[in-house]
Amino acid sequence: MEFDSILAVLVFFPFAAGLLAYFMGKRSHLAALISMAAELGLMAYLALLFYMRSKVMLLSYVDTSETVEIMLSYTLPEVCGFGLHFCMDGFRLLYGCVAAFMWMMAALLSGEYFQGHHNVNRFYLFLLWTLGATMGVFLSADLYTTFVFFEIMSFTSYVWVAQEENRPSLRAAATYLAVAVMGGLVMLMGIFLLYHYLGTLDIDGLRAAAAGFGSRNILYVAGGCLLFGFGAKAGAFPLHIWLPKAHPVAPAPASALLSGILTKAGIYGILILSCNLFLYDMLWGKVILVLGVITMLGGALLAVFSIDLKRTLACSSMSQIGFILVGIGLQGLLGEENVLAVHGTVLHMVNHSLIKLVLFLAAGVIYKNTCSLDLNKIRGFGRKKPLLKTVFLTGALAIGGIPLFGGYISKTLLHEAIVEYGGGLAMKSAEWLFLFSGGLTVAYMAKLYIAVFVEKNQDGVLQKQYDGRKNYWNGKSAFALGGSALALFLWGLMPHGVMGRAAKLAEGFLNVSAEGGTVHEVRYFSLSCLSGGLISIVIGILVYVFFVRKVLIRKQGEGSGGYVNLWPRWLDLEELLYRPLLLKILPVIFAVFCRALDSFTDTIVVMLRKTVYRDSPLPHELPEGNGLTFALGKALNGIQFVGNHTWNRQTPADKDYVHLFALWNAELQENNKIIQRSLSFGLLMFCGGLALTLIYIIWF
Repeated sequence: MEFDSILAVLVFFPFAAGLLAYFMGKRSHLAALISMAAELGLMAYLALLFYMRSKVMLLSYVDTSETVEIMLSYTLPEVCGFGLHFCMDGFRLLYGCVAAFMWMMAALLSGEYFQGHHNVNRFYLFLLWTLGATMGVFLSADLYTTFVFFEIMSFTSYVWVAQEENRPSLRAAATYLAVAVMGGLVMLMGIFLLYHYLGTLDIDGLRAAAAGFGSRNILYVAGGCLLFGFGAKAGAFPLHIWLPKAHPVAPAPASALLSGILTKAGIYGILILSCNLFLYDMLWGKVILVLGVITMLGGALLAVFSIDLKRTLACSSMSQIGFILVGIGLQGLLGEENVLAVHGTVLHMVNHSLIKLVLFLAAGVIYKNTCSLDLNKIRGFGRKKPLLKTVFLTGALAIGGIPLFGGYISKTLLHEAIVEYGGGLAMKSAEWLFLFSGGLTVAYMAKLYIAVFVEKNQDGVLQKQYDGRKNYWNGKSAFALGGSALALFLWGLMPHGVMGRAAKLAEGFLNVSAEGGTVHEVRYFSLSCLSGGLISIVIGILVYVFFVRKVLIRKQGEGSGGYVNLWPRWLDLEELLYRPLLLKILPVIFAVFCRALDSFTDTIVVMLRKTVYRDSPLPHELPEGNGLTFALGKALNGIQFVGNHTWNRQTPADKDYVHLFALWNAELQENNKIIQRSLSFGLLMFCGGLALTLIYIIWF
């Protein structure tokens, strides 16, 4: 239908707007704001149409288990060979709105954040291009379209990380790009395998094609390749290494989007695999669950030890991605009764996006005023800044899973899904690791909040400067943070009215069965539901009091002490494993292997030339020299032979004139080449040509 082309507008409009913003120079920020407002307006318009359940022809209703979804589809044929295919359903609509909202708020803050920075128009160019690529990923209807925009998104967002162009940012950007490129190449291999064996890359057709395919092992190989690529972008263990490196050096608005949205593009791909290719697959569900538990716990541990504000938030993102992966794994394990896991997964995705928008934008305001992210240097900055304190506290309480906030709702659903699955010792261990990771979340967020907004800085003069700084943000920045925090707070206050309906939007995309699509009402504030959250809160308080305060803060004289990072440097996976493996070990191994292959080939060739293909002289082939030197040499050799036997018998000569003439000829040719290559010869030839030209003109 004609209106379906709005999907192409959502994807390609930001690319055109990015060029406009770039060439507007100093007005780039204004152009970017207008463009993102237009993008958000389009998404809001589509959301309004869905909400009103209009009977306009552009809407197509799919009614399963009281779930009504809007379906739009659009195809650009013959683009990139296969064509680009887009569609929109409830889940895509939900995340399209979240992405547009986050881009708008990040752009509002970036105006003040980039004051005095260089190459600002370049940042807005790639900010808008990444928006278009992200929309292309979330609206993609087949894996080929997903891959195309996934790779565009990786390359455009690389510029965010490298924006400051200093040594740490360029090194982090190289790590980010290396992980993205390797992930993309492996993902492409998986796409080739799927297309070869299933004959389709259409997301809606993968389920039926996989059900009719005999070899499950081939699907596991293809799915593993795709999981590698999507997991790299999501920040799942062990491909998480770019998260703690990229976020501290990237501008704060970019960090908010990297953490809140681009990681969800990776989760989007994993959902496609889990809910289509491997729907209700127990083995696949166990693999995702194990990856989720490791990622969840590993990220939380890294965050507890970190003393850099944005690095802590980056490690926190890794941990929250782990919570989401746990939900995806449970979807496979619970089979058709997986609706609790589905709702918990979707809601935690949205919660994490909105939470990291608030927290990273707040971190941007702090960095802009202090020029530091070290907890010891920014300590006490927010003590007398009630609005910034409230904004940060809203994000901290939400991510900590405190009741009355959105994070509590999604974590409760995920915990209830674990309890519903039951299982033996392994599942009970996963449950306690889930609760312990939630407790670590409370601990590291308490560390950040108390350090920045409660404690005093050890430098009294610096603390007075912090307390006296009233104009620490402008109106647009205050609106961006205040609006984001308000949206997050209101979202969490309506678990059934708003959050429940939003989760229900995703049921069609995640293939929730009609039989299991009716979720039993979860009484979020009953004692059984509150118990999980309370256990995590108690664990968090204990970890903060007895580990953070006692171990991670070192006393310095009579002061309260400074935060120290006791995480062993050698446990940095990038330095411990990836860089040595990719830059030292593998090159040596491949060099030895290739040298062995080269020597083996040379040996075979020599053996063949000595035996089967033995060299034989060509007919009329001269041993040396040319025909003239050979003829003259033979003639003189003949004369010498006659002379030695007649008139020169007493003193015979023994010269090989063929060889002598060949040497003179080689020397003559070498001298000619030297002369011809010399500047003098060139000038001589030029003068000769000029003289001939003048003679010709005068004579004729």
